[in-house]
Amino acid sequence: MASARQVNIAIIGAGGVGKCFLSQLEWLAARRQNQKLVLTYIATSKKAVYSDSYSPIALDSVVSTLSSSSQAPLALPKLVDYLAASGTKTVLVDNTSSQDIADAYPSFLRRGISIVTPNKKAFSGSYKLWQDIFAAKEEGGALLYHEASCGAGLPVISTIKDLVETGDEVTKIEGVFSGTMSFLFNSFAPTSGAGGGKWSAEVAKAKELGYTEPDPRDDLNGLDVARKLTILARYAGLEVESPTSFPVQSLIPKELESVASGDEFLTRLPEFDAQMEEVKAEAQKEGKVVRFVGSIDVASKQVKVGLEKFDLSHPIAALKGSDNIISFYTKRYGSNPLIIQGAGAGGDVTAMGVTSDLLKVLAQL
Repeated sequence: MASARQVNIAIIGAGGVGKCFLSQLEWLAARRQNQKLVLTYIATSKKAVYSDSYSPIALDSVVSTLSSSSQAPLALPKLVDYLAASGTKTVLVDNTSSQDIADAYPSFLRRGISIVTPNKKAFSGSYKLWQDIFAAKEEGGALLYHEASCGAGLPVISTIKDLVETGDEVTKIEGVFSGTMSFLFNSFAPTSGAGGGKWSAEVAKAKELGYTEPDPRDDLNGLDVARKLTILARYAGLEVESPTSFPVQSLIPKELESVASGDEFLTRLPEFDAQMEEVKAEAQKEGKVVRFVGSIDVASKQVKVGLEKFDLSHPIAALKGSDNIISFYTKRYGSNPLIIQGAGAGGDVTAMGVTSDLLKVLAQL
């Protein structure tokens, strides 16, 4: 048996966020006095590193060890058994956006394996999965944190949980929940009125700078924002069935929804610039700017995602770069909302959200 102070870490996913997390974990493990953090399993979709004896995987060389490995990842039911059989407290870090892994969370939690993750799909999938996850967590006495599933490293999930669990009543939530959409509209329709290129050019620029998914349609369809709103609405007490159960405005022209590739989409997008110019001009006539926002009205149970016009003095209009802003209106805070603002995307800040969740788990194990 390992000593009581040891905590085993298992990681799935070693992409952008995964690699940033590994370097933060290495830093953390070297400084952790009272607990020995031991990486015993790491996998991508194709490769894995682990041993039957749960021997430690060196953190300073883990990326190269993984890329040269000939081991295949364990199937999820087998991974549950493997982690549960170690006899040592174990935390699973899921740095993927996989629905299959999300669907397996109840199996891990039921066996006492704690989870930290930025994976939105576990918490914005079907309402039944949401219920199953939290029931399994109680049943297995495991811990579960997913701060980075909404707003990267910004303290969004912890804030709404604190508000609700201390008896405050959330009445409304609104904001810009996508770093991509923030960047696009801050460039396309700046508050200065002057400037702002053609819509298609701004989308191409955002892709070039790495602000969009490889296929920009995955951002422009609004589903990423809808997933984040689903999570927040559920914490606010609404039984939202799924991210497709409320109005979500897509910014993909109908004619381009089914083109074969992201590149073809970008090539043809200029044909539709006039539509977005019209939207921008209409807002300007009223002395406003257009932004892509999400809102939750708790009393009327209304959740929606799409374009809205804002006065130039409004905090949402004045955002810079790819920042997110989330405003919580509650009984206690009255007409002046509690506002969280800052970088809502990027490997390092997302990994920070995961690492800070890991610290919360370690403090309670």
